[in-house]
Amino acid sequence: MRPGNQDYYYPSSHLVIEIKRESLAGILITHKHHDHIGGIQALLEKFDVPVFASPVENIPWMTHPVSEQEEIHMKHWPSIKIMEVPGHTLGHVAYLIGSNLFCGDTLFGAGCGRLFEGAPAQMFESLSKIKSLPDETMIYCAHEYTLKNLSFAEFLEPENIQIKTRIRETEKLLAKGIPSVPFSLKIEKDTNPFLRCDQRAIKAAVEKKFGQKCENEIEIFRCLRESRNEW
Repeated sequence: MRPGNQDYYYPSSHLVIEIKRESLAGILITHKHHDHIGGIQALLEKFDVPVFASPVENIPWMTHPVSEQEEIHMKHWPSIKIMEVPGHTLGHVAYLIGSNLFCGDTLFGAGCGRLFEGAPAQMFESLSKIKSLPDETMIYCAHEYTLKNLSFAEFLEPENIQIKTRIRETEKLLAKGIPSVPFSLKIEKDTNPFLRCDQRAIKAAVEKKFGQKCENEIEIFRCLRESRNEW
């Protein structure tokens, strides 16, 4: 679709959202950062719909606070399950719709979000919660960081064939103007170092590359995240 033959579209720095008037049933907000809430007011000027978000995030347009164990039910939509995934922010949530997870800035392709508010243990727990979902879960994250994250993963494990293969496949997609998102949780479990802190290969790579002894998985995760901040 091209702008002009729909009722409304909202341009952002990442994409153009094109929405037919009769299709918008509600707005699901993962967290409070501006690049995730900047279009809410413009949408509400066109559509009278509920805005779902965690009350911890203090989003002014929120009409329906959500928390874990709750489900959202909207007409013509399957039930939407709420997952609380703090770490990037304290009130960050993800939305599971069938086998599709909309996780905001918690999990990225081969990476994870920065810890702006939460502690490493919180983000580690949040990622573990996502990791427990079925392998076939499709991950819809909010940014196209996959290739950059894969370069970090390859630095850690230069002989890892699965990472090298994913790099080639991601490069091909991006060269064609096709995003790497969505991707399966299975490929994340195979290539994302932040989901593999329980593996000896990652522990060994972290201790060798960064010269830090890590006594447990949370320490491994902390070292990975801090090192990725400077990558």
